[in-house]
Amino acid sequence: MVENPNTIWLVRKFGDFKSSLPSENDIVVLIQDAVLRAPNKNWYLCKEDVSARGLKVQEEFLLSWEDISKLIIKAKNVVVW
Repeated sequence: MVENPNTIWLVRKFGDFKSSLPSENDIVVLIQDAVLRAPNKNWYLCKEDVSARGLKVQEEFLLSWEDISKLIIKAKNVVVW
């Protein structure tokens, strides 16, 4: 995971989000219905939203809201999509 990300992207619905937008120093966190999409490098899922939807995801790809809030504080920019 990027320690001090330039931008945190909080993606609520994946349909209109362009995966080419984030840079290598960014972190994408899929929240709400976007957790239905599989995570990958520097892409994570909100643990609570995954649990609420009854999904099974490897722990290494999950971030709690507490983790997400800490990343927001560290990031230079925050974008909610």
